[in-house]
Amino acid sequence: MQFLNDARPPYDLTYDDVFMVPRQSAVTSRYDVDLEVTDATGLTMPLVVANMTAVSGRRMAETIARRGGMAVLPQDIPLDVVAEVVGWVKERHPLFETPITLSPQQTVSDALALLPKRAHRAAVVVDAGRPVGIITEADCLGVDRFTQVGHVMTSEMVTLTADIDARGAFDVLAASRHRLAPVVDAGGALVGLLTRVGALRSTIYRPAVDATGRLRVAAALGVNGDVGGKARRLLDLGVDTLVVDTAHGHQERMLEALAAVRAHDPAVPVVAGNVVSADGVHDLVEAGADIVKVGVGPGAMCTTRMMTGVGRPQFSAVLECAQAAREHGKHVWADGGVRHPRDVALALAAGASAVMVGSWFAGTHESPGDLQRNADGRAYKESFGMASARAVAQRTSADSTFERARKGLYEEGISSSRMFLDPERPGIEDLVDEICSGVRSACTYAGARDLTEFADRAVVGIQSAAGYNEGRPLPGGW
Repeated sequence: MQFLNDARPPYDLTYDDVFMVPRQSAVTSRYDVDLEVTDATGLTMPLVVANMTAVSGRRMAETIARRGGMAVLPQDIPLDVVAEVVGWVKERHPLFETPITLSPQQTVSDALALLPKRAHRAAVVVDAGRPVGIITEADCLGVDRFTQVGHVMTSEMVTLTADIDARGAFDVLAASRHRLAPVVDAGGALVGLLTRVGALRSTIYRPAVDATGRLRVAAALGVNGDVGGKARRLLDLGVDTLVVDTAHGHQERMLEALAAVRAHDPAVPVVAGNVVSADGVHDLVEAGADIVKVGVGPGAMCTTRMMTGVGRPQFSAVLECAQAAREHGKHVWADGGVRHPRDVALALAAGASAVMVGSWFAGTHESPGDLQRNADGRAYKESFGMASARAVAQRTSADSTFERARKGLYEEGISSSRMFLDPERPGIEDLVDEICSGVRSACTYAGARDLTEFADRAVVGIQSAAGYNEGRPLPGGW
């Protein structure tokens, strides 16, 4: 990356402070751009779901991996739960999604409780392992909540065979004018579900899979306690990336934690952070990190900068840290502060191999937690910071009452925030489409066919707040 007219400012920059200048390009289509990640994680597109309890869970991990990214399971989750989630994700199909299933005897109330777990708002009604109908929210309107779903489901459906490919599935669904269909094996048993748009996406994205073809998933661990023992357990569970995570990554305890992890000679990438300086990158890489997480304070749920004055504008932090990592042949992930596709593109232009997303993905059907509605009927999910009172209470549940009360005096982070679902993009895949479309187009403007070329060819300028506002669309006119 280079600055326009070599005008490097004497102050640090946020994503809002910069813009990218188009260059002469021979890349004529965004579909000619390869978004495969350049680090060792095996991702085919540069999005990582942050290890936040309100964001990253089994449904999120399954869905993002099917599109080429990866979710990091939070360090606060008990190991037995992590084991269950990792095993579950590894058993998911790389093309077909895992459907919500109901028996014909279950009630409309049961259906309404489960349907918001999927962006397409549909469930498969199964009898003796075979699909017998589809039920949607529309089928439940005006129906008594105790009515059995077998009486209101739509039995007219098309099924897909398990050996079908994405293009063939789309053609079947388009010809039959169905938006989704159960997938069955040779004996007629349900093995998955595929939507028409899901089939289309599978022709654009490549799933992130391990050497045996199973979906990838990462897990985080902190720097306290038996770090080495927990790392060994996570490796035995089959996680594909270890993320050693703490708010202040440039500290001796982090270096000790990395040494404990490296003692097990992990065959998977080790990520560590967070830092915002070249010195931090050098120390963490020398201690054993393959990838360094960059970002202190830019996240939507983070109050670190307001509470402590500590942090750094994210674009400059990523730019400096990526350069430092390259000196070691390593990489950085940009963690936090992205609110628009342009921010993701700029983080990649600054040299990040991937971008971590937290709160932005909290407001989706696939994030953990129940879908709720405010007084105006707008759907939302609750999100919270990992240093907030809510997160600290979960993390210290095994402590004594005294220790929990004392730690509760020094909490940071937002404990409850409503992340409203975008009616146009209510699912994680909808947001992935939006982000990847923007990143692919940014690459075409830079004349780059992949992310390595993009980081090399990007030309970035500095703008005023007025310059940033000028680029904002005005859908309501002026």
